[in-house]
Amino acid sequence: MANAASGMAVLDECKLKFLELKAKRNYRFIVFKIEGQQVVVEKLGNPEENYDDFTNSLPADECRYAVFDFDFITTENCQKSKIFFIAWSPDTSKVRMKMLYASSKDRFKRELDGIQVELQATDPSEMSFDIIKSRAL
Repeated sequence: MANAASGMAVLDECKLKFLELKAKRNYRFIVFKIEGQQVVVEKLGNPEENYDDFTNSLPADECRYAVFDFDFITTENCQKSKIFFIAWSPDTSKVRMKMLYASSKDRFKRELDGIQVELQATDPSEMSFDIIKSRAL
């Protein structure tokens, strides 16, 4: 049986921007959205932006995929970075939208090579800075 998500196209721009985040660190975060039958880049966060800027760029009542480059210092005092993939699916978004994002997530995530931590969030508390930090360590 054909997978409903197999018809979802991922624009090359999504992959290119992700590679720039991963290799060149041109962006702090990228927010992706599904438009029609494809995933597109909705917002690019400057390297100077922080986690609050990122969370404020996610709509309160619509689903999104996002990638966040989290810099942190380990208990051994080493500077590190981890790339988070966040599937944002707020409870207030439409059921059809939630289903579309859920069914397309794995295929989209496979296109982004280099994700280290995945997080599902339906509420801002599920992706608080403390949770991100604890998942990175």
